Amino acid sequence: MNYDIIGDIHGCWDEYYELTQKLGYAWKNDRPVHEDNRKLVFVGDLTDRGPRSIKVMEHVYQLCKDNQGLYVPGNHCNKLYRYFLGRNVKIMHGLETTVAELKELPADEFNSVKKNFMELYESSPLYLLLDHGQLVVAHAGIREDLIGKSGKKVESFVLYGDITGKTNPDGTPVRKDWSSQYHGQAYIVYGHTPVLEPREINGTINIDTGCVFGNRLTALRYPERQTVSVPSSMRFVEEKFRSFT
Repeated sequence: MNYDIIGDIHGCWDEYYELTQKLGYAWKNDRPVHEDNRKLVFVGDLTDRGPRSIKVMEHVYQLCKDNQGLYVPGNHCNKLYRYFLGRNVKIMHGLETTVAELKELPADEFNSVKKNFMELYESSPLYLLLDHGQLVVAHAGIREDLIGKSGKKVESFVLYGDITGKTNPDGTPVRKDWSSQYHGQAYIVYGHTPVLEPREINGTINIDTGCVFGNRLTALRYPERQTVSVPSSMRFVEEKFRSFT
């Protein structure tokens, strides 16, 4: 199977639609279909900050339900899931935009969207092992020693990355550059930390090129290992593009 792995969408539906077309997908009955039977893979963070989070998460739910796509959750997905569970989560760092969309829905539509997203989240793995283990897709990446494992430590790493316990001025956690120490055989594709250009190092590649912060939405073609991008329509926010520590 050949894959097209999509970076963090964050509710940027128009850019996602444009990117699939650039990748060679034709839209039929509201679904992207590739004549070469390629499959879309989503690295998480479908929602928050962008204008059409509900559209994105409903679309990915339908693709995955019909075995036309694959998905791993991101930290924003985890927070939305906990919000739907009724947990005491802070409505900030982008969640407020998704909640505002949800509050506009009639009760029956809200309940349907909630049910669908919770089903998507609960039925998806923390990370994907594809191509006989040669390809790993994890939202924030994964260390070599954690591949093939599960549990809270793995969950924390794949959702949030290699966090230090410190925070940046905007409240986001400071993350260590785990990829600089990676020496495994599997090719790891991830997102989570916005970069201006896809960052490839030691058999890993970060494809979150900060679409929701005004840069680009990027996909990785696999096994070709080629990146394809489209420009963002959002306002550019330079301070969101940080270097690793």
